[in-house]
This record gives sequence, structure tokens and C-alpha cells, in this order.
Amino acid sequence: MYYSLYITFLLSIVTIACSHSTQQSQHADTEPTKMEQPVEPGSWQLADYLPLLENKRIGMVVNQTSTIGKTHLVDSLLHSGIKIEKIFSPEHGFRGKADAGAHIEDANDPDTGIPIISLYGEKNKPSKEDLEPLDLLVFDIQDVGARFYTYISTLHLVMEACADNHKPLLVLDRPNPNGHYIDGPIREEAYKSFVGMHPVPVVYGMTIGEYATMINGEGWLDNGITCELTVIKCKNYDHQTMYTLPIAPSPNLPNLRSVLLYPSLCFFEGTPLSIGRGTTHQFQVIGHPDLEGDFEFVPQSMFGAAHPKLQGQTCHGIDLTGLNVRSIFDKKEIQLAFLLDFYQRFLDKSSFFNKNDWFDKLAGTTRLREQIIAGQSEDEIRASWQPGLVSFAEKRLKYLLYP
Repeated sequence: MYYSLYITFLLSIVTIACSHSTQQSQHADTEPTKMEQPVEPGSWQLADYLPLLENKRIGMVVNQTSTIGKTHLVDSLLHSGIKIEKIFSPEHGFRGKADAGAHIEDANDPDTGIPIISLYGEKNKPSKEDLEPLDLLVFDIQDVGARFYTYISTLHLVMEACADNHKPLLVLDRPNPNGHYIDGPIREEAYKSFVGMHPVPVVYGMTIGEYATMINGEGWLDNGITCELTVIKCKNYDHQTMYTLPIAPSPNLPNLRSVLLYPSLCFFEGTPLSIGRGTTHQFQVIGHPDLEGDFEFVPQSMFGAAHPKLQGQTCHGIDLTGLNVRSIFDKKEIQLAFLLDFYQRFLDKSSFFNKNDWFDKLAGTTRLREQIIAGQSEDEIRASWQPGLVSFAEKRLKYLLYP
């Protein structure tokens, strides 16, 4: 068998990777989880899924996070004799280098020659023609556990395409760095979009494999169809694991602090304020030229932010790069205080929320914006979330694969 020829080689990659715990921080100021054994993502469980790929024509839904140790999954599978016909790439592209929201064209991978079909360009969903020559799709992308992070939307559309065309999907699961809590408003149906595909809270506390089972189980695919789904679980993971991503999941989430702050700070994308795109502290600073304060930064064109908001303007605000990562993790909630404080500090409150309804799409409702304008406290806003969160928590239990 093809996989048996290389199983020893590939398992050695995993062994080497295990010796460098995936809990190690990308930066010295993060605090890794103390565990007897490191977390092993689903892609590392080669013996569990290589037999499923043998002698099949495979499509890969992957990006730069799809690795076994330091080796890309595509390279590992090609070395094992697996026949990869196509690569499907999400937002930010196959190599994770494109700006947020940037249109991505189809291409060929220069390293392997495999055709790359963009799912963040002319289309978001694989076509019948894309899938026709394939026997099975493999999905392996690192999520960060926030509803508006678009990889779960890509997952939904890939599942739908597989169901429509009777193709099985194999999801190689990965830990969720924000998988230890649920919080935020539930998305309302009127605000369904690519940054809010499902009626879940902003932070849903599930791995992408668990989330895939929920998409199937709740009948969220078009016309209630279901996808033939297999999930390869992580090892040594539970929902209280503080997991540092070994590879940045997108250009503007450079470290664990930014990933943990992302569910709180992404709301500012629907306001005139900058959260550090165009700096080296993305999602770790907040500011605007009209605010006062000793801390300042100037967004500039750079990798991952070709035309950042407030480019070239001196922004005044706050620096969150000194926040202790463990303290953010242990808080287990969206930090609304940032949003409420900056709304109060902003002089022209009529222009605090962008006119394109982007804030409401991120929130999944108009209610959060209305509550902020009405001057409701953090406690009052949180209390309004509780019925939805209690209902979601009960639903979520059915799909959990980890303690």
C-alpha cells in the first residue's frame, strides 16, 4: 500500500514535532499550557486517515496552517503517494499572504503544480465541475473560534458542495484557541452573511470538527441536506487547553494575544477606529486621530494590510500589548469595556458606527449597537445575551468531541 511505504517516515515527523510542544509561544510574553503531553491536531493522526485516502483522487481545502509539524500536509501526503488533484484555498489564500477581504484568483501551486481553486474570489463554493473528478475532500484549516472569522463559512459551503455532489468530506480537527467559553449575541436571521453564516454566538467554544458536526446535525446546509462527514480528532486536547497556534492563522493575527483579543476587538472593524492593521501589533492596539492620549501609532501599508484604515495618520488610543495572555484567557468573555469606553470617548458619536451596517453584520444583530447608543452598561448588555447563550450551550453539548 502507498501509505505503508511512508508511514514510518511521516510518523517520525510527528514524533519530532511532539518534541517541540505546540504549546510553545511564538513570543516570549505568552504563557504555554503545562501539560504532560502536547496537543496533537487531527492531521498528525496519520494511521487513522491515510487508509481512507489510498487510491483515491483527493481535493484539499487547506492553507498555510495545514501542517504536520513543520511540513505542509500537501507535501506529506504527496510523499506518501496520495494523489492530490486540486487545492481549494480560503480567504487569505493557500499560503495565507493575502489581505483580509482581498479577491483571490485561481492559480497553480508553483511548488507542486497542483491547480489551486480560490474560494474567496469569483466564488465561495466549489462547483460541480470542480468536484466531479474527485473521490474525497480533505479539510484542514486552523480556526480561531469567532463567528465572523470566515473559515467556518468556507467549511459550510464546502460541506454543502460535497452533499450536493455526493462526495465525502474528511475534516482533520484542530484545537480552538478560544474554545474554552461561549459569549456574545446570537446571530439573527436578518444578518446572515459570510461573516455570520449560522445562529451561534460570537464565541461558540467548539473546534472546527465539532462545528462541522453541528452544521450537519442542525440541518443548516441548504434544504437540510447532510454531508457524508468524517472527523479525525485531536489528541491530548480538551476545551480548557490554552493552545498557542504554531502558525499565524491569517496575516493580522500574529500571536496568541491577538487571537484571544480578536473576538473583542473585531467589532471596531465596523467603526472609524483602527485596531492596528498596518502595524506590527494588529488586534492589540486601538486608536483614532481624533482621540487624546499619550499612546500613539501610525498605520502604514505593509504585508497583510496594503491599504489599512487611517493609513499614514497618527492614531491616539491604548496599547494592549502588555496585557498578560493568561489573564485574557482566564477572563472567558468578550471584553465589552473597550467598545463602551471608546464610544464614550469619541466626540462625534453619530459617526462612531460605519454607515454600511458592517458593525451590525459582525454583531449579528442591531441590538448591540442600539444598546451602546442607549448607554446601557456592560452588565445590562450581558444580561440580554444570557437566554440565547443558555439555549446554545444545551445545543452545543450534543456535538462536543472533547471534555
